[in-house]
Amino acid sequence: MGATTDTAATLDYLARALKTPTIARVWDQLASLAREEGWSHEEYLAAVLQRQVADREANGTALRVAGAHFPAVKTLEDFNVDHQPALRRDVLAHLATTTWIPKAENVILLGPPGVGKTHLAIALGIKACHAGYPVAFDTATGWAARLQGAHQAGRLEHELRRLKRYRLLIVDEVGYLPFDADTANLFFQLIAARYEQGSILITSNMPFGRWGEIFADDIVAAAMIDRLVHHAEVLQLAGDSYRTRARRELLQTPPTSGGNQ
Repeated sequence: MGATTDTAATLDYLARALKTPTIARVWDQLASLAREEGWSHEEYLAAVLQRQVADREANGTALRVAGAHFPAVKTLEDFNVDHQPALRRDVLAHLATTTWIPKAENVILLGPPGVGKTHLAIALGIKACHAGYPVAFDTATGWAARLQGAHQAGRLEHELRRLKRYRLLIVDEVGYLPFDADTANLFFQLIAARYEQGSILITSNMPFGRWGEIFADDIVAAAMIDRLVHHAEVLQLAGDSYRTRARRELLQTPPTSGGNQ
C-alpha cells in the first residue's frame, strides 16, 4: 500500500521546505522498493538521505570544477605514467589523496614543454574539487594580469585575502614569458600571502636555478622558491614532448594499401 494523497503532499512540501529536491524525487520510488524488499524504517530513511547527499556532493563537485576554470578536463587515470619512469608512483598516489591540501603544502612540477605537467596539474586540481576543496586555475600570465589589475585598482590586499578562500591555486606555465620587476613583486606577495595558509601548485619549464631570469631578480626568485619548497613535493618530469612524439609516430606510420595499383 502506497502513501495517501495527504501524506504524499506533506512529503513533497517538506522536501521543498528543506530544499532537498532529490528527496522529493525519490522518496516514493524508494518507498515502493522498501515495501517489496522488507526494509526497516531506518534502512529506508538511510537510503533516501544517501541519495540526497550523493546528488548534493555531485552538484558541489561540478560547481567547483566549473569555478576553477580549468582549460580542459584531465584525470590521473588518463595520465600515461609509463612515459615518466622517473616519476615516483608513491608520491603521485599520495598527491591523489589531496591530504596535502589541508596542510597548506605545495606541489611543484618541473620539466620541459609537453611532458604532461599541465595534465597532472589539472588532474590533481580535479581531485581536489572532488574532495570538496575550492580551486582556482590560471596560467602565470593570467595570474599576473589579475594581480596587476587588482594593484592598479588599489585592491591588491583585498584580492589576496579573497584568494585565500581557494584552498588550492594552480599557476601553470611559469617561465614561458619573463616578468618585469613590478610583476615579480606581485607574484612574491601572492606566494608570501599563501605561505603556510593555502596550497599552491606550480608548473614550470625552468629549473629553480633559472627562476631569476623569469622574475627579473635572483633575490626575489630565491625568496619565492624558499617559501614554496618549505612544505612541498617537487616532481621532475623528463622526456620528449607528447605532442612531438605523437607527430613523429604519425609520420612514421606506413600508409595503408589501397586504391589503384
